[in-house]
Amino acid sequence: MGRVLITGCSSGIGLDAARRMQALGWQVVATCRKDADIAARRAEGMECRHLELSDEVSVARLADRVLAGGRLDALVNNAAFALPGAVEDMPRGALRAIFEANLFGTHDLTVRLIPHFRERGGRIVNISSVLGLIGIRWRGPYVATKFALEGLTDVLRLEMAGTPVKVILIEPGPIASRIRANAIPHFERWVDWRNSARAEEYRASLLKRLYEPAAKKDRFELPPSAVSDRIVHALTAARPRPRYYVTTPTWMSGTARRILPTRALDWFARQG
Repeated sequence: MGRVLITGCSSGIGLDAARRMQALGWQVVATCRKDADIAARRAEGMECRHLELSDEVSVARLADRVLAGGRLDALVNNAAFALPGAVEDMPRGALRAIFEANLFGTHDLTVRLIPHFRERGGRIVNISSVLGLIGIRWRGPYVATKFALEGLTDVLRLEMAGTPVKVILIEPGPIASRIRANAIPHFERWVDWRNSARAEEYRASLLKRLYEPAAKKDRFELPPSAVSDRIVHALTAARPRPRYYVTTPTWMSGTARRILPTRALDWFARQG
């Protein structure tokens, strides 16, 4: 077993992955943003540290402290947030904020750890999304960060060939988590939907999805443990795959993107 750093462990995929790896005997270094969540992870016996991905000082401090604690065998970049709304209603600051956390901070942490992995061997697992494969309306900023993460990860994997560093993408589809609820403060901060040309569309669709309980569970939704299964394989297999799809929509989207023309992809995306 080894020592793994997992970001975004307050709930959902990150929390489940941290608990799974700990149960398998790994030494887990978890990160959270809130003091209460940090205390909760420590109460479970994990090393847990504060991380704010949009803050360069926070990223640098975490990397230094983790490496000071001894050998690190793997990094799981899971932390991210969603910012729903129409693309035309997104101010520049909104895109800057989500890219700082979902891409720039993730990249910053990764490259700070690469020299350690290059010397000793290690694995970098980036948690992407079905929305890194295909766009869906109202999700533009999140889609943009995940498309960017996919490209950056693919190139990093190519550049790390011939080194002891393995780079892996995991692409979940619908997973039971708090990402929708956690997106509400970002939506309320950045999107002036009442003055949007799409105000009626917001009322008829996105607002209900954000603020009202789901009428029914997504038929393809899986628990976070389905992602943890792939994380375990990515961290323990002698030859991990370059990417792992999780849930039926991700398999379908990955296949569709490879073989269908753009018009067909647009139709496919609208079905979601």
